[in-house]
Amino acid sequence: MKSGGAIERLLREFSGLPGIGPKTAQRLAFYLLSASPEVSRNLAEAISEARNSIQYCSVCANLTDTDPCRICNDVNRHPGVICVVQDSKDVIAMEKSHGFRGLYHVLHGALQPSEGIGPDQLSIRQLLKRLEGGRVNEVILATNSNIEGDATAMYLAKLIRPLGIKVTRIAHGLPVGSYLEYADQITLAKALEGRREIE
Repeated sequence: MKSGGAIERLLREFSGLPGIGPKTAQRLAFYLLSASPEVSRNLAEAISEARNSIQYCSVCANLTDTDPCRICNDVNRHPGVICVVQDSKDVIAMEKSHGFRGLYHVLHGALQPSEGIGPDQLSIRQLLKRLEGGRVNEVILATNSNIEGDATAMYLAKLIRPLGIKVTRIAHGLPVGSYLEYADQITLAKALEGRREIE
């Protein structure tokens, strides 16, 4: 499609987003162009506000607009259980299951030596610091059910077990090779219920 430069740029920017193909990009672009100027302005302001106010929680490393985040500050949550996930979107998926009332820790990835992602590129050191002091009695490893997620879980289990903390892995009610963010609420709840200790 050969239109003006501004339309082409808008299509290019939308197409660069994950999960957005050319047709969806075109649909989004033309929707915004035909909607009232307020719709585009609100979207631009929301993106700008998020970019300027979102940070990593100093406790759990989740994305937040307050520090510590609302989950870490929630006195009704069980502070003795920490669920370790790979990404912030996994926290959202777990929360939708309504099956977990402890705290979280976000790694921001998984071990992938071939891609140059080792322990220092993840928030592992921050997790180990949280485990000092004896307040935590269980760590649930809820990394993705694929090679990288399993390797990360095994690595963390070897670091945490000597601290005298129970280490469990969510049950594989999730299909192998799947991601938490795509799992339905019932599957996630069952996976949490069926977690087992890593030996």
